[in-house]
Amino acid sequence: MNPDTAVADPDALAAELGSRVEEAAKRLEQTAAETTDDQARAPSQLPDWSRGHVLTHLARNADGLRNLLVWARTGVETPQYPSVQARNDGIEAGAGRRAAELAADIAESAAQFAAEAARLSGADWTVQVAGVRGSGHPAWFTLWRRLSEVEIHHVDLGLGYRPADWPEQFSSQCLDLVADRFSGPDCVAALLVSTDDGAEYRIGPPGQPATVTVTGQTRELLAWLIGRAAGNRLITEPAGPLPPVPPW
Repeated sequence: MNPDTAVADPDALAAELGSRVEEAAKRLEQTAAETTDDQARAPSQLPDWSRGHVLTHLARNADGLRNLLVWARTGVETPQYPSVQARNDGIEAGAGRRAAELAADIAESAAQFAAEAARLSGADWTVQVAGVRGSGHPAWFTLWRRLSEVEIHHVDLGLGYRPADWPEQFSSQCLDLVADRFSGPDCVAALLVSTDDGAEYRIGPPGQPATVTVTGQTRELLAWLIGRAAGNRLITEPAGPLPPVPPW
């Protein structure tokens, strides 16, 4: 799922990704609908954020990524957020709402994102857009970004959805993308091997031989690499502690 890869049929890719986004959004909406006021105010699994912060972030993320789809469709540059500060202020402003308000916001923002995605077609999906951070990417990758946000932050709520619940396809594609981003000099050269399908992923400086092999299920490798699990079931060769990885 590399944004730099040429896509033969953008419409087909967008349709497939859009379907997966909607499925993930429905799972999140169900969790949000079952969340109580006390649970919404309680800490999430992210430092300094309540579950209300996470839910508000997910709603505003849908709005922000919808802006990128508008940009692609109209050709008018439409920023994801006015600024990083505006993004942060919006999350703080909405975090303390009652659970029912949070759940309604999650559902409405997801519906609006899906509606905008349905308006794009053909060349729209190859238009270059750019988020508040990072480099530009084709519009279709906005759908992948939304899928990743929903799947990963659903886990961060700490309300029963776990890395083990991530769809297999998402886990392998996300691990491939994340591993590629862990290719800087601040990361130990390591080989990650999935016991699910034998797939191998390299992290660390390009061209540097791996000093350790880490083996385990794809979901567990991904959860460890992005800081969502300690990796207690992963196996290292040579035997020893898991190699340190920089924050994701």
